[in-house]
Amino acid sequence: MDELDRAIINHLQGGFPLCDHPYGEVAKQLGCSENDLLVRLEKLLNDKVLTRFGPMYHAERLGGGLSLVAMKIPPDDFERVAGIVNAMPEVAHNYAREHALNMWFVLATETPQGQQEALARIERESGYPVYNMPKIKEYFVELKLRA
Repeated sequence: MDELDRAIINHLQGGFPLCDHPYGEVAKQLGCSENDLLVRLEKLLNDKVLTRFGPMYHAERLGGGLSLVAMKIPPDDFERVAGIVNAMPEVAHNYAREHALNMWFVLATETPQGQQEALARIERESGYPVYNMPKIKEYFVELKLRA
């Protein structure tokens, strides 16, 4: 990474403009061209310096459902179940944990009913129960990591 890459990362952690040409606006603020900004963002993503770049949505405010889900999967069946879970577009951030409940993931759906359907599908296809832990209260922790 060079100084412009660091400036891009640091700048974009503070927000993204809502306007007709947001990338052009950010590029102007950073003193580079829009094309250079887009090329660098793509490279940072491809090189895994950034794992994602995009908006964070509040599923519930948009009428959807969001919860943390855990499962207890025997080690010899973990990969099969992870494949089922990870194939679902509603699933994000699936992690193995050293715990009795050894598979944890985030489930976000367009509707609360869609959440129940997705949970039932996971149980049906995996053969294991799911433990749904819907969000009761949200806390905002503004974490910014300076590059």
